[in-house]
Amino acid sequence: MRAIWKGAVSFGLVSISVKLYSATEEKDIRFHQVHRADGGRIKYQRVCSICGEQVSFDQISKGYDVGGGEIVVLTDADFKNLPLTSSRAIEVLEFVPTEQIDPILYNKAYYLEPDGAAGVKPYMLLRESLERVDKVAVVKVALRQRESLATVRVRDGVLVLNTMLWPDEVRKPEFEFLDEDVKLRPQELKMAESLIDSMAGDFNPDEFSDAYREALQQVIDVKIGKQETVVQPTTEEPIAPTIDLMAALRASVERARSARDKPGTVTPIDKKATEAAAKKAAAKKAEPAKKAPAKKAEPAKKSAAAKKAIGASRSTPRGQAGGKEAAHATVAAKKATPAKKATTTKKAAKKAA
Repeated sequence: MRAIWKGAVSFGLVSISVKLYSATEEKDIRFHQVHRADGGRIKYQRVCSICGEQVSFDQISKGYDVGGGEIVVLTDADFKNLPLTSSRAIEVLEFVPTEQIDPILYNKAYYLEPDGAAGVKPYMLLRESLERVDKVAVVKVALRQRESLATVRVRDGVLVLNTMLWPDEVRKPEFEFLDEDVKLRPQELKMAESLIDSMAGDFNPDEFSDAYREALQQVIDVKIGKQETVVQPTTEEPIAPTIDLMAALRASVERARSARDKPGTVTPIDKKATEAAAKKAAAKKAEPAKKAPAKKAEPAKKSAAAKKAIGASRSTPRGQAGGKEAAHATVAAKKATPAKKATTTKKAAKKAA
């Protein structure tokens, strides 16, 4: 068995270090919901009923249903200040006779074992004392974030912790027949008592068994024997195969050779798109030649030779020869510009005379 809790039983000034073990276990045959067609497990997703989105665990909080469609949402901060004992202690409150504990209050049973050599003697002391006085200890303990009322009693030489329900967790039997006044004859009572006496015995739980569970297990065993099982696919990622480096290199060389021996395929291109791309490329290469003249030269007074050079550069597919001719023409236009200015000056002088 594996201990699920460690703490100490304290009564008065005596403290006993103990380990806690589950004393019971369910033997029910558990089933999984599967797809009848292929045996696949059925999975459920956590989906919000309002927005329809799938929700992860870190986005889930606890909500209390007030009624009328209203929910009070509680966060982790709301639970921190609750008066739940954080100490790992089984605090003895009182010792009471065994018959005063109603069995309906018992919830779950745990074995207590002394934790370490130092706890053995006080453990034995409490055990022997409870047996001698025929009483049980009423205690309080916090397990799984829930404080419970419990008892400590002796069973088969071991201290057993029985958690109990709180009084308000036990329902009252409110049935109509309890209010009816039913008359029972003395002969009927005597006959019933005789029947009870004839069926009296000593209780031995080992004499009883779960017939349904045993029959169901036989059905399962028969199916396993006939190999009527469905193999569930593993979800583990497949291991990548070991690569032979030489084989991979050889295959790569052969692929490259075969690709080189095959004739290339020509993909047709739209002629209009090609011409437009060529004109754009030529214009970009010819722009530096246009910006080469001095800044003083006015764009409106460019010579005809410069305009022809620009037109030639746009019509040339590659734009290299056109760019050179445009540069020479621009230089010539630059030289011709002062002559125009001189002629204009002479005409102005004649008019002044």
